[in-house]
Amino acid sequence: MKNTQLDMKRLAAMDAAQAARLLHRVRDETLAGRTPPIAPRAVIDASWQRMARLGLDPDQSTSSVLLQRDELEQRRRSTLLAEVMQTLSGGLAGIADTSLQIMVVTDEHGRVLWRQGNLAVLRQANGICLEEGAAWSEHATGTNAVGTALAMGRAVQVHSAEHYVHTLHNWTCAAAPVHDPRDQRLLGILDVSGPASSFHPAMLALVASVAQLAEAEMRERHRGSVERLRSVAAPILCRVGGRAVAVDIHGWTAAVTGLAPVDRIALPKSFRAGRVWLPSLGLCAVEPLPGGWLLRVEEEPRPVESGAPAASRVVLDLSRPRRWTVDVSGEAGSWQQELSPRHAELLYVLALHRDGRTAAELADDVFGDRTRTVTVRAEMSRVRRNLAGVLAHRPYRFREEVAVDLRRPERPADLLPHSTAPAVRAARTATEA
Repeated sequence: MKNTQLDMKRLAAMDAAQAARLLHRVRDETLAGRTPPIAPRAVIDASWQRMARLGLDPDQSTSSVLLQRDELEQRRRSTLLAEVMQTLSGGLAGIADTSLQIMVVTDEHGRVLWRQGNLAVLRQANGICLEEGAAWSEHATGTNAVGTALAMGRAVQVHSAEHYVHTLHNWTCAAAPVHDPRDQRLLGILDVSGPASSFHPAMLALVASVAQLAEAEMRERHRGSVERLRSVAAPILCRVGGRAVAVDIHGWTAAVTGLAPVDRIALPKSFRAGRVWLPSLGLCAVEPLPGGWLLRVEEEPRPVESGAPAASRVVLDLSRPRRWTVDVSGEAGSWQQELSPRHAELLYVLALHRDGRTAAELADDVFGDRTRTVTVRAEMSRVRRNLAGVLAHRPYRFREEVAVDLRRPERPADLLPHSTAPAVRAARTATEA
């Protein structure tokens, strides 16, 4: 079997005891630096390497400090997953119960928010701290379906000795990420876990299907709420002179007049009726609508009499492996925007080069090809829609009056880990050295 690789179908066809012995041998040989009789699955091998770099002890327990009840409830209330719990539960909890497993739902950090399923297995899960409020990222509990799905951004199944920590070798689990369909932001992880004897390779496809079903429901809910807001806003916008836009409470556009349409407008964290300066629009008169806001762009320029810029500080947070944000604050208030991988790369380069970069230089930094200026200009145009107040161009740069705080991950190798941009790869190598 040498030079071949494990797969779930092969494991399922084997006797359970034989499969367990094979997995243990593969794990022990691989972690000892020797050649195993059969190669571990690529996703598992990559996770084991991450655990070794972290210095995680395979003999540690999986216990963690649980969230306090009030914080747990606050996380439940604030997540979009709460709106689709009935779909998640209806799709998996009953199946998990009858197959001697449990369904687990975590937030985007791997903290368990809900769990349901077989009562006997729920009691067993308490023994490995798979309970509400517990941490199940790879950093906390090693290779496991929840943590590895978070790290990889895709559905993952982990069985028996594929778990890095010995305590979990009697368990099997399958997990899939759930994303906000509006902007693809990671919301959390849907997981089914149980004793290793309950393993079935089809469980991964089932979990992934239910996660997609929940995403489809969220998409329809969003579409319905925007349509309701549009029906209210459309006749109002017909009577409004000048430029105006109707957005929901999260800034998603429902209707627009006199402006180029955009999917979303970044709103300050504390948003209210009155006169508000927005980086993408300028000074706006804000009026409440049922389910959202009417933003009327005032034609006068934003006030500068005080000499203070509308935005005075930018925090570019790249410290997390899969969620990158930019926080803008100033006299007009503060707001946060999540960044796509490409926009995170571009802003990272501009944070390093405060004197600015031309389109050709950015193309070289991000693509390794100075001729890709058209692509760079298009991407920077999208970035500046929400950051016009803090970004300048010719060359592209953060404005001189804005203080920029760049937050990197603790380990240099974790800087935008999936990025192939030459500037990012050079920073990883140089800082590691």
